[in-house]
Amino acid sequence: MTKTMTMTMTTNSTAEAAYAAEMAAAFPSIDPGIIPFGDRILLQIRTAKRVSKGGIILVDEARDTEKWNTQIGKVVSLGPLAFHHRTSLNPWPEGAWCQPGDFVRVPKYGGDRWEVDSGEEEPALFVIYKDHEIIGKVVGDPLAIKAFV
Repeated sequence: MTKTMTMTMTTNSTAEAAYAAEMAAAFPSIDPGIIPFGDRILLQIRTAKRVSKGGIILVDEARDTEKWNTQIGKVVSLGPLAFHHRTSLNPWPEGAWCQPGDFVRVPKYGGDRWEVDSGEEEPALFVIYKDHEIIGKVVGDPLAIKAFV
């Protein structure tokens, strides 16, 4: 193995570790304390950053804007009737639109939102939506999407 290949592998593993840390900060692993009923979907909304990529500490107003306007969430769990026909209770012909662990885009307004203390400085934000209110599945990097102005 050449020195260049070793340096490239080290750089890749460092970048992967940094991305994993950023994902863990954005979506901390915490129990929301609730299980959705019926056709509801439980999501964790991305936690607002405390520091910009350039190293600037963000003021509370900027973090609040990001926190309450973010429209990207991680699916935590599905209610037992999520993605099922309401009268026959059969699964939808196209199947479930998302599964736990997927990242989705959700409406800015609506849903039932609450915070759970994560033990960190910023509490984790959770929201429950009905299955048909999910806008779309994120297929790229969920950290790169800015869904607000």
